[in-house]
Amino acid sequence: MRSKRTLLALLVLILTLSGCQLWWPWAKKTDMTRTSPDGLYQQAVEYYQDGSYKKAIDLFQRVKEEYPLSQYALSAELGMADAYFSAKEYPEADLSYSEFISLHPTNENLPYAMYQIGMAHYNQIDTIDRDQTESFKALKAFEQLAARFPNSRFALQAEKMIRETKKILGEQEFYVGEFYLTNKKYQAALRRFERIVRDYANVGLDYKANQYIIETKRRIAEEEAKKKK
Repeated sequence: MRSKRTLLALLVLILTLSGCQLWWPWAKKTDMTRTSPDGLYQQAVEYYQDGSYKKAIDLFQRVKEEYPLSQYALSAELGMADAYFSAKEYPEADLSYSEFISLHPTNENLPYAMYQIGMAHYNQIDTIDRDQTESFKALKAFEQLAARFPNSRFALQAEKMIRETKKILGEQEFYVGEFYLTNKKYQAALRRFERIVRDYANVGLDYKANQYIIETKRRIAEEEAKKKK
């Protein structure tokens, strides 16, 4: 019975190290000793499965602090970050994934952790009439992943998110540009529309941006013509 329990715990660990969160659904409930590193880790997985993220985080933290040399410690670090993310505690998730990357710079799960950092910021993006700091942070994280691990399966997902994030930033430029245009601040509006073409090309905004550039330049020309009269 003990050997089966150990084998099951190792299976959970192996699936964890393989990347992403595929390991969670496979974890099975056991009655192993709850004070051992494998027991604490398994119980944390069970809490995660049940949606009890706070309890899962507490147990992952115990594994990390009480058994730092255990084979489960590394998996617990990633598990804690995942639990924060699933609980929508995105700033804490960002910190946990970042700490994982800092402590394990050659670990095979780095692409996943980098992608999750990007998603933590992406999930905090506000409406286009609000500050877009999280958009820029998400874009930076996704671009770093795509550049550092171009052959990773997470790089493919990051490319998609780069496009989505750029579209959001481009739409905010439109929002501001239209505000300037309405208030006859034509030069300021033009700079915004030209920035969309320059920085956020090929995300579905090119045609609209070029039309606004043409219209803004027309109004600028009209305004200059009036001044000459």
